[in-house]
Amino acid sequence: MATDKEQQKWKGKACEELVGPKAEQVWPFLADFTGLNKWFPTLTTCLAVEGISGQPGCVRYCAGFKTPVDKDDDQETVNWTKQKLLSIDPVEKTFSYSIVDGNVGFNSYISTVKVLPKEDGCNIEWRYEVEPVEGWTPENLDSFIGLGLRVMAERMKQALQVPV
Repeated sequence: MATDKEQQKWKGKACEELVGPKAEQVWPFLADFTGLNKWFPTLTTCLAVEGISGQPGCVRYCAGFKTPVDKDDDQETVNWTKQKLLSIDPVEKTFSYSIVDGNVGFNSYISTVKVLPKEDGCNIEWRYEVEPVEGWTPENLDSFIGLGLRVMAERMKQALQVPV
């Protein structure tokens, strides 16, 4: 039987279809655990602060991103999180990570990102679960992840020089 905490967790999924690029082409972009700032919108910093990049146990520091709950007049605060790589499987083209620290209120956050091959390209799937976040709604989080993934997919297509 699920505990009260588990029942209260928000769970969601974003998916982006890439027509053209193959899973084998997209996977290296995502497998570069400390390269997220190349793809995620408004993220200015992503660097390893512990462990070996791409290996389970690696912790990345991500900063500079905007969230749906940021106030326009709050220019001084820099959003940041530390994220720990929990697992990575290049054969299945999937990895999972958790947020272990940060100033955006995420507790018990775990995400799994997977690249799924398709005949005409691939899909990127980003699943998450997190305890409710003060000041956010599940819709805020769905929007944040969905928009982030959409921009990431567009940037990856551009990097592969595949027409959008």
